[in-house]
Amino acid sequence: MNSPRAAHGGHAPKPTAALTLAALGVVFGDIGTSPLYAIKECFHGIHAIAVTPDNILGVLSLIFWSLTMVITVKYVLFITAADNRGEGGIFALIELLPKDAGHRHVRTVLAFLGLCGAALLYGDGIITPAISVLSAVEGLTVATDAAAPLVMPITCLILFGLFAVQRRGTAGIGKVFGPVMLVWFAVLAVLGLKEILLAPQVLSAVNPIHAVKFFLENQLHGVVVLGSVVLCITGGEALYADLGHFGRRPIQRSWLLVVFPCLLLNYFGQGAGLLLDPSIAPNPFYSLVPDTLLYPMAALSTAATVIASQALISGVFSLTRQAIQLGVCPRLRIVHTSSDMEGQIYIPEVNFALMWACIGLTLAFGESSRLAAAYGIAVTATMGITSILYFFVARWTWKQPLYRVLPPVLIFLAFDLAYFGSNLLKVADGGWFTLLIAGLIVLAMATWEDGRAALRRLSVATAVPLRLFLSEVSTKNPIRVPGTAVFMSLSPQGTPVTLLHHYKHNKVFHDKVVILSVTASDVPTVPEADRLDIQDMGQGFYRIVARYGFMETPDVPAVMAQARNLGVPIDPPADTTYFLGRESLLTTGKARMAGFRKSLFALMSRNARPATAYFGLPPGRVVELGVQVEL
Repeated sequence: MNSPRAAHGGHAPKPTAALTLAALGVVFGDIGTSPLYAIKECFHGIHAIAVTPDNILGVLSLIFWSLTMVITVKYVLFITAADNRGEGGIFALIELLPKDAGHRHVRTVLAFLGLCGAALLYGDGIITPAISVLSAVEGLTVATDAAAPLVMPITCLILFGLFAVQRRGTAGIGKVFGPVMLVWFAVLAVLGLKEILLAPQVLSAVNPIHAVKFFLENQLHGVVVLGSVVLCITGGEALYADLGHFGRRPIQRSWLLVVFPCLLLNYFGQGAGLLLDPSIAPNPFYSLVPDTLLYPMAALSTAATVIASQALISGVFSLTRQAIQLGVCPRLRIVHTSSDMEGQIYIPEVNFALMWACIGLTLAFGESSRLAAAYGIAVTATMGITSILYFFVARWTWKQPLYRVLPPVLIFLAFDLAYFGSNLLKVADGGWFTLLIAGLIVLAMATWEDGRAALRRLSVATAVPLRLFLSEVSTKNPIRVPGTAVFMSLSPQGTPVTLLHHYKHNKVFHDKVVILSVTASDVPTVPEADRLDIQDMGQGFYRIVARYGFMETPDVPAVMAQARNLGVPIDPPADTTYFLGRESLLTTGKARMAGFRKSLFALMSRNARPATAYFGLPPGRVVELGVQVEL
């Protein structure tokens, strides 16, 4: 099923060998390092199952069909077709939903589901670096028991270093991601093939009968183990989220030609190793490695997990920027670390929070097996939400008939709900952490969105029509001083409160006055030709509405330069002053929000980054006017 890309005006990078190679590191880092712990958790984790031939073949069958149906069929073939002008990810999917009144109430519910999915991805962003790096470093204990006391310090040091270098950007080290991961996948394949040749009977696990027998024999325990099997498909959402960076074709090629076959060879190799020697269950991955290569393999594993973590951290930065643009997150400082690539960004507050959360989580849980219990709920819940959103996009936006949409979505949901249900059984063992983090983030996002909506309604209700204000200006003919004044306005209608206060107290205007509103569009990027809507209001007043996509960061000086190039007679930067309103929120108003949410919104508003930094305004040219607002 293909999306009508042409109708969206979409674009996709050309499928080149370089993009295919780069996708190995960024897109498949997370799922590519799952062999470190997926099989291990099935046979040696908290909910381990007996290491018998039937159980081994059953688990391998589940892994084979999970990778085939969830990643290959659902994500690679179907979900990647749901691009928003070439961009993917859960926010891009939400923005594809129609906004007409007929779908308003259902869209509100779906948008909330999307918020939940995004919040769960933040939980994933905390757990993935911790479990991946810890699993890799634990390989040292296979070489020598003396390394056991060093595992935790080394893991924390690597995590600290990983987050410490984020401020430098990933443009440089990103060039080696692909080649390193290509070596990683090649080693996975060789290690697995070596064992398969010793026990070729393991290949019979491709028969789904083994999966059915596994559940019939183990019943509830089999369902619990399914919560560990799901570790093999973590990273599916990253595949979709990175669609805009690489395009559909390179991602498909990377998966089908390299990642999928190499992962299967390694998983079946671990299964063959268990058939030959059940005692390797405590660490079946490293048991495939010859003793002389254990230390180099631990180093390569660590490098691969760092790459996987880096890709996910970058994804969280991108997700946060989208959330800010879509109005569900307060303004944060966004640092562009590359002059060539728009997507290379660094958000200090998010990086700092992720770092201490990852290190704290590692110290609290102590070992990868205990961390695995907290893993999976975020991934499976987000996958289910993606399936639901995909159904409504296909039906409402693409106008696909029900008989074409419903069967695949029902199959996807059957897998998603089975995985999610099995992971709910692990809530008490650590899954509560992910749900807690996601719940707090959803509360914060929904509160910010509702609070800003309440402020907009209040602004519109009390706004003075601009035409009425200008008629008064014409009558009183106030003094005009040289230069350009830019008044930032939340709403593209009415007269900004800051402009009213300025006129009330100063009784003067600049020669040119610009009322500027920056709005978020439902597309990833807005072409420069469609960026500005300019209205000449007369008497030297101009209203400009600047539209930015949810993958872009607003740049007000650039907007002013573009307006000047389009013929608006405004002064150069040295003679332009920006006027901003700084709101002091009072929670005693009549807005329909719970009291604690009003207080939370006020707290978030006070701690949001000043508009000066977010919009790229020159600090020496900004005047802030305080405004008290009853919410």
